[in-house]
Amino acid sequence: MIRRILMTLTVLALLTPALSLSAQRSGCIPVHGLTRSELAYDGGERMSFVIHYKWGIINADVASASVSLDTTVLAGRKVFNGRIFGQNAKKFDPFFKMREDFRTWFTLDGLEPRRFTRDSKEGNWFATNEYSFDWGSKQIHAALESKSKGPRSMDLPLTDCTFDVLSLFYFARNLDFSRVEPGKKYPLTFAVDDDICNIYFIYKGVEVKNIKGIGKVRTRRFTVSLASGQVFGEDGGAAGDMWFTDDDNRLLVWFDTPIRIGHIYGRLTAWDGAKHPFDALVEPAR
Repeated sequence: MIRRILMTLTVLALLTPALSLSAQRSGCIPVHGLTRSELAYDGGERMSFVIHYKWGIINADVASASVSLDTTVLAGRKVFNGRIFGQNAKKFDPFFKMREDFRTWFTLDGLEPRRFTRDSKEGNWFATNEYSFDWGSKQIHAALESKSKGPRSMDLPLTDCTFDVLSLFYFARNLDFSRVEPGKKYPLTFAVDDDICNIYFIYKGVEVKNIKGIGKVRTRRFTVSLASGQVFGEDGGAAGDMWFTDDDNRLLVWFDTPIRIGHIYGRLTAWDGAKHPFDALVEPAR
């Protein structure tokens, strides 16, 4: 269940999709320009989250996740390097130890993914991904391994609007709200494991959200809808909601999603290195 919680955070964090003005990607969703100077973030940004689980008498923080962005050099080219690392609360380690580590490398301008890795462990289960994005052949070369399937390699289809789960998060945070219609479904595509996943988001509008430890924050709310058979089961349908700051940073501050047993929500607890002022704060916590 903990792995599912952290995958929920990862997927929900992805969902503010985009279209590059510096490198037009037909079929994607409209964003502001994607040159480095126009982005909602830069290297050095950090975010921390607490993930809470509620079911019956259980009402507790069960996991945490950190999201970081740096710059590095890959194949002689300066790129962004993003990471999300999640783990269950340490008190659960003696009974059930879980770690999720996602990393992505993508270009500074245009945010084109170049490499992606995943290293997941939950109890005695494990899975790893190693993706190389080959834009010349329009393929993702994948080296995969898991406890159930063992080591394997394959090629996945690559389109101008296909991402790994983490590069999509960063690509998405540059959405042009003036060009997105409330209530309309917008499709997204990302690769994880040996699948190409299809999801949708629906923009709900502006809300003031009270975030524990931060205060009242002006946000943009989105609902996530999953295509049938993708990520969370065979039925598709609504996966949950998320709230991003209504300022130039587009920080994820809250997500909320039901699961088959219980309910999950997560909240931003700390951030550092934001590129722009935190103008979405309406009233600080007391």
